[in-house]
Amino acid sequence: MIRVKALSLGYGARAVLEDLNFQVDRGEFVGILGPNGSGKSTLVNALAGLLPPQAGAIELNGQDLQSVASRVRAQTMAVVPQSNEIRFPFSCMEVVLMGRYPRRRRLGTLTPEDLMAGLRAMRQTTTEHLQDRLVTEVSGGERQRVVIARALAQEPDILMLDEATSSLDVRKKLEIFELCQALNREKNLTVLCAIHDLNLAAMYCRRLIILKDDRMVEDGATELVFTSEILSAVFETPMEVARHPLSGRLYGVMLPLSGDAAAEPEILKAGVS
Repeated sequence: MIRVKALSLGYGARAVLEDLNFQVDRGEFVGILGPNGSGKSTLVNALAGLLPPQAGAIELNGQDLQSVASRVRAQTMAVVPQSNEIRFPFSCMEVVLMGRYPRRRRLGTLTPEDLMAGLRAMRQTTTEHLQDRLVTEVSGGERQRVVIARALAQEPDILMLDEATSSLDVRKKLEIFELCQALNREKNLTVLCAIHDLNLAAMYCRRLIILKDDRMVEDGATELVFTSEILSAVFETPMEVARHPLSGRLYGVMLPLSGDAAAEPEILKAGVS
């Protein structure tokens, strides 16, 4: 569905990513990992058509992404950012139904199908009880789930999450990823997620793209690239990877930077409070 060729991205004279080459097939579940500033959000924005390439190209279903009409892009892809400030007092249902705009006829009114899609998305994200509440009066985590529901109401072929669950508590994070996994398996929804939580990525993503120092340093099956050696090098942090004794899934454990769990942090030795 997505093909990236010799792609370079940046902002003005500042280069962020260079010479990326990969493709994403229909029905994949891909995690994008990397330290802060490695270009995860920049890549998601480019794949969504929000940031034009400085060099190279992105193709969507065989067509250059920049030539695809915005309405068609919105029918194909939905993007959920890390945070989404909504300053106008729309009801949460009104926000979710904004996701139906790409599928409505020009100047057309909402149809029963639109309303059903909105309700279904709110049930899926456990936000149905918020439908009549003003989005300006719900918590940050609730608002973020409403925004995820808006993306699902688009009924996209590709769902892109840019640290979209970072503001959610543990239970809600798992619920959203379980939902994405179910839609991926049952509806063949293609999922790409930029994510900081390494263990969430290992648990749900079947493939990982890892960025560091302006480049893609790894791209492969999670079982192959989620290793102690790779993670330690990419994040410049001692890491151990093991299999959970109950689930059998990979998980990573951070080790103390000093190499000694009982060592006094340098910042305390220096007398800095």
